[in-house]
Amino acid sequence: MSPDPLISIVDDDDSLRVAMVGLVRSLGYRASGHPTAEAFLASGEVAAASCVITDLQMPGMGGIGLKRALDAGDVHVPVIMITARTESVLLESARESGALCLLRKPVETDALIDCINRALAA
Repeated sequence: MSPDPLISIVDDDDSLRVAMVGLVRSLGYRASGHPTAEAFLASGEVAAASCVITDLQMPGMGGIGLKRALDAGDVHVPVIMITARTESVLLESARESGALCLLRKPVETDALIDCINRALAA
């Protein structure tokens, strides 16, 4: 694990993104927020991320597309996906993408913390 892990949060919901950044920082980690997958990929911090938390469904590239883009770029960072969606096909696609965790909105804090701990231990 990096001595100063960076958790990158990608979500088009401004209030949720800000809240998650605050939560991650309260746990003692560095955190950054991005409104889109494309913004995260262009941010220059992809290689520095120790974990990515991303919404499954967003305008433009969603969480599954982001995971595929990271894999295609040979960036093997643990990805936690969150969603309010319930379609079984979509949820199965998220699991098959290799996401470390798939959490339902509203996200339970303890479950998110557990997933972050698992990601940083990987």
